[in-house]
Amino acid sequence: MSPHLHDPSLLARLPLRAARWSASHPWRAIGAWFAFVAVAVALAALIPTQQTTDADYRLGESGRADSLTAAGQFPDDQVETVLITARDGRRLDPVVVRRVGGELDTSMSGARGVTEVTAPQWNAGRTAALVDVHVKGSIDDAQQIQARTAAIARAHADLRVREAGDLSVDTAINDRVGEDLHSAEGISLPITLLLMLLAFGALIAAGVPVLLALTSVAATMGISAPLSHLIHAEPTVTSMIVLIGMAVGVDYSLFYLKRERDERAAGHTTLDAVEIAAATSGHSILVSGAAVIASMAGLFIVGGATFDSLAVGAIVVVAVAVIGSVTVLPALLAKLGRWVDRPRIPLLWRINRRLGKGGLSGRILAPVVRHPVAALVASLAALVALAAPALAMKTHDANLDTLPRSIPEVQTLHALADQFPSQGTTATVVVRGAAAEHGRVVAALTRLEASAAATPWFDPADHHAIETSPDGRTVRLTLPIPYSASDDRAGEAVERLRSDLVPEAVGDLPVEHAVGGDVAESLDYAGHQSSRLPFVIGFVLLLTLVMMALAFRSVVVALLSSALNLLSVGVAFGILTLVFQHGWFAGTLGFTTPGFVIDWIPLFVMVVLVGLSMDYNVFVLARIREHRASGLPARIAVQRGITDTAGVITSAAAVMVSVFAIFITLSMLEMKMMGVALAASILIDATVIRLVIMPAALVLLGERAWWPGRPGRPHGEVVVAEPQPEPALTH
Repeated sequence: MSPHLHDPSLLARLPLRAARWSASHPWRAIGAWFAFVAVAVALAALIPTQQTTDADYRLGESGRADSLTAAGQFPDDQVETVLITARDGRRLDPVVVRRVGGELDTSMSGARGVTEVTAPQWNAGRTAALVDVHVKGSIDDAQQIQARTAAIARAHADLRVREAGDLSVDTAINDRVGEDLHSAEGISLPITLLLMLLAFGALIAAGVPVLLALTSVAATMGISAPLSHLIHAEPTVTSMIVLIGMAVGVDYSLFYLKRERDERAAGHTTLDAVEIAAATSGHSILVSGAAVIASMAGLFIVGGATFDSLAVGAIVVVAVAVIGSVTVLPALLAKLGRWVDRPRIPLLWRINRRLGKGGLSGRILAPVVRHPVAALVASLAALVALAAPALAMKTHDANLDTLPRSIPEVQTLHALADQFPSQGTTATVVVRGAAAEHGRVVAALTRLEASAAATPWFDPADHHAIETSPDGRTVRLTLPIPYSASDDRAGEAVERLRSDLVPEAVGDLPVEHAVGGDVAESLDYAGHQSSRLPFVIGFVLLLTLVMMALAFRSVVVALLSSALNLLSVGVAFGILTLVFQHGWFAGTLGFTTPGFVIDWIPLFVMVVLVGLSMDYNVFVLARIREHRASGLPARIAVQRGITDTAGVITSAAAVMVSVFAIFITLSMLEMKMMGVALAASILIDATVIRLVIMPAALVLLGERAWWPGRPGRPHGEVVVAEPQPEPALTH
């Protein structure tokens, strides 16, 4: 029996006991897993998912402004706006505009859900007019409005008659996201299967990791439905579950399956090979899975609808993948036996055999081990230079500038904002008090409107600037800001309102007041996130450091792992800044740079990357410790450990990078940012960090790397000379 099976730690005993039971009762284990997946999927069909609402996103003063507005119970009509312009950009003929407005009124009044169609309103230069269509309805009603607008546009070839609003834009974005995800799913599965075929050279062995990942994702989707009634589901959480679930599901089973095949190739029986894989790779899976979960739990410290929802989805999918890897996977391997290597793909099987293990990595490692100082200094200098741009990273919330301009409705919104500033960036002042104070409040807000328009931060309002709620207690003023929501001056305008203009106007009245709007929400969100960020970083690093120290009984290994994680995060942030803030490769990647990084992306990337990079970290360190425990000197143990794991790390990294890279092809900028940051940083982490920096650091540290403990008491004769290279596996 392998000495690894005598590891007394709880994390080693758990997967070993699970594997022994599953291997002894394979049909029960397999049946229980698929029954669990079926029940979870049924939950999603029986319990509708509770999506996040506007109230879930309220933070700070802008959140109070939303609450005051909601308390006023303003009419909840959605507004779809029709924009009329001349195709040549000249001034419009008022007679023609009135005729088009009449046609819109007649046509729209017959549409379901429409409550009001306003008369045409002109911009200052008379080059554009708009008609507001108020609708109490659904997406279907908005589609009717779009169809009727298109019909009128066809009847006036010399004009551009376009329509957009919250309902139509949301519909267009949802349709685009659905198309993107459907395309991504269609691409990711064959790519992942191809990579598994390259890794194993056999169809069944390639299909097992993909099967485990797919069932883990399906089960998580089902479990997430009832959980959404406790923590509402953010719209992007489904993409994140697929992203994380496919990556870790394939990686975990890949680690386990590779080790089981290596042990069978070394002469062990199938059951012994499964047990050794459970005690080694199974242990690594539990540690890395716990690290991912711990990292994701840090998102709860930030709070808010987005981070809470993403944390729940990621934690559940990782936990499900870990459970599947240590239960149903051993049962499948025990039942399949050597059939897991069938049917073989002749060409891929021969390539797999010829490559053996550690071919390329051996050529990289040899100079690193011979010259560790030079390798460490050169690689660190390169990665620090790549991370340096992150120091100037600018973040902002997603807004009109981050929506795909290929969507016609988004183009219309941009045109509306250009022609009618009040339809673009705005700030909203909300005041609520007794109904008896209504006259004084309106007078104060009228003065505020005039004083704001006299500053460079605000434009005069076009129309309907001051609105009163039905109960007369709430009054709101909408102030146009002549800058893009991404412009720093828009934030300055809101801060000026909050600090000076609003207190001066209504400070003496017995009322509640707050400044809201999109720019205000962005400011409040950024302030909230920056105040929580140090606690999140500290929590994630401290928790992963403690877990690594407990898993390897070494403070030095834990500190080294944390330092490498920080380096990976710095590289990811630097790449985000270069690509999306400075526009590197914007044309190649198919986006228009907004000049900033969407605010929630860096923190999300950090916790995901810290968790996922632990996969490689734990797997490599565990194998190095095994070789130290068997009697190899530190330098040789490092070289052998990394060489042994290089093949599986390469395969695992290829899966992660390919899955994340697919998200780069999607239209939504948030998905592109996640894809670029994670794909690039995982690639660098699995190559430069794991093949150069880590071995160089461990070679330089020598025996001190395992302080204060030791990898374990050596078994058998201690090796004092470097062994001959192993021949390639023949399977």
